[in-house]
Amino acid sequence: MASKVRDYTKLATDILEAVGGETNLAGATHCATRLRLVLHEVPADAKEKISAMAGVITVVESGGQFQVVIGPHVGEVYDAFSALIDSSEVEEVEAPKMSIMNRIIATMSAVFAPFVYILAAAGIIQGILILITLVMPSFPKSGTYQVLSFISWSPFTFLPIFIAITASKHFKTNTLIAVACCAALVSPTWAEMAGTIANGTSINFMGIPLSQTVYTSSVLPPLFLVWILSYLERFLNKKVPEIIKELVVPLLCLLIMVPLTILIIGPLSSLGAEGIAKGYNYLVTVAPPLAGVIIGGFWQVLVIFGIHWGVTPMVMANFKMNGMDSFQAFQTIAVVAQVGAVLGVFIKSKNKELKNISLSAFITGLFGITEPAIYGVTLRFKKPFIFGCISGAVGALITSFFNSNYFAYAGLPSLLTIVNAISPKIPSSFIGMVIGCSVAIIGSVMLVQIFGTGETVSEVATMEAQLDDAPTKVAPVLSAPIINAPGVVNSPVTGKVIALTEVKDEVFASGAMGKGVAVDPTDNKIYAPFNGQIVMTTDTQHAIGLKADDGVEVLIHIGMDTVELKGKYFSTQVKDQDYVKMGDLLVEFDQEKIKAAGFSVVTPVIVTNSDDYEDVIAYTQNEIHHGEPIMELIPKGGK
Repeated sequence: MASKVRDYTKLATDILEAVGGETNLAGATHCATRLRLVLHEVPADAKEKISAMAGVITVVESGGQFQVVIGPHVGEVYDAFSALIDSSEVEEVEAPKMSIMNRIIATMSAVFAPFVYILAAAGIIQGILILITLVMPSFPKSGTYQVLSFISWSPFTFLPIFIAITASKHFKTNTLIAVACCAALVSPTWAEMAGTIANGTSINFMGIPLSQTVYTSSVLPPLFLVWILSYLERFLNKKVPEIIKELVVPLLCLLIMVPLTILIIGPLSSLGAEGIAKGYNYLVTVAPPLAGVIIGGFWQVLVIFGIHWGVTPMVMANFKMNGMDSFQAFQTIAVVAQVGAVLGVFIKSKNKELKNISLSAFITGLFGITEPAIYGVTLRFKKPFIFGCISGAVGALITSFFNSNYFAYAGLPSLLTIVNAISPKIPSSFIGMVIGCSVAIIGSVMLVQIFGTGETVSEVATMEAQLDDAPTKVAPVLSAPIINAPGVVNSPVTGKVIALTEVKDEVFASGAMGKGVAVDPTDNKIYAPFNGQIVMTTDTQHAIGLKADDGVEVLIHIGMDTVELKGKYFSTQVKDQDYVKMGDLLVEFDQEKIKAAGFSVVTPVIVTNSDDYEDVIAYTQNEIHHGEPIMELIPKGGK
């Protein structure tokens, strides 16, 4: 859960430190909501540390990237992050090995994310022109319309140049050379030549016939051009003498890459994108309801893993071939459904903090940015995310019967872009979008009202408890229900609960040291079970004692006979007399190495002043997360 970010430099500095510093960084970029990092190695605790930072919604590792989900402030954080690193040094290091699929996903994200808002802005202008034309049929004949129209189409016409800029940074090649090559592809002269070829006139280059492929609004041809250019430029930089390099390298790159693209790279890559688009269109033609259900129901799952940019070439190919695209219509339904789910949580929940987060996520969702809704609310509580997927599938299913399409590209499909579905040629298109979106948003809201938000009482307490610390810190794990209440001891570690009598140590099992419970850890960290003071640490670091603000005294003993390790495999993060808050990290340990050394890591949690209480009741759940209540103390004389 993210709070407002005011000190972007501090957050950027903390993130850089948590991922291992600049030497561990192979690349950095950002999209609408995520800081996307490529690391040589992911530090073991980086994900948890960064997830706990104020201003961070969550962390996702996907597509070979370490993705820090921040939300609308990601641009400011990225700027601050960039100021902390030497980009030239980062560009020289080699990114870690990734699978082919992960590399494709990472490339699509790095190339399209930086200019998606430009395309979104252009798409909104086109939508506005559509609305004005409905009211004023003569408007398209005016000069005002013509100016606004060419403004809105310019980013799409010259899309290869945008790709040249971002792809050159991703592939680490000279941006100006890449722009020069891609500018040649969208030259009006080439468009005229391609038109001549299309009309039957043969034009050859060095005896090789040219194809009629046009590259305005194209995606894959410029992308492959820049990729191959990166290898060519590096080769030439090594071979060309320094004294003539500044002139000869750009010269050779232009003379080689532009003809190579219009002869081979362009026609082949365009066929590939068009082939994928035709395959999707075949599915829509044969079984439009199936296509609707798949995209409406599962699109947001792709967003979770950050791999949604991969469909961009197909969508652009659809617009280029047909002047319309149904994929974005179904995609919009999926987005609207998640927006409806988060609105449902806002209406249903009685938790003030959750309502605030839901309202903020709802507003950003209206603009097609659903990560805050997904990570901050719907996926966190699971039920709303599932309801959104169900409603999205049903809404898209209904829309599929109306032959709904987008007739203008939407950079960020959302409720605000459904006007892109308006077309005099297919009147039912917009009607289908309105009905589908209505079903998606109302369905999600109603499902949440009927079946609940998925939040528990302890999770409500978690979020309320975090309000006090929100400007500086957040609970270490988003899903941990943290509550600091008098008479309650929370689990200091995640794992399986074991009755104290089952512990294989007579002193603990007999209750001689006090009443309590034990946990067989599945994690390597011990956290403060309440607000209080550290009253005892040991040189061997295997045990720690605390006293809560309300007087309860607790001993946490990590493992059996682990004193014999003499501190090996343990790292205590606090010292005697330190004051700690619920959820603060106390001790880190390596349970695998401890077990390999022949010791049990079963951890008793003992109330050492049990005699001061009428009873100590241990909760009996099988699995427990650190921060969840594990014992309740009954004061003498009753509750």
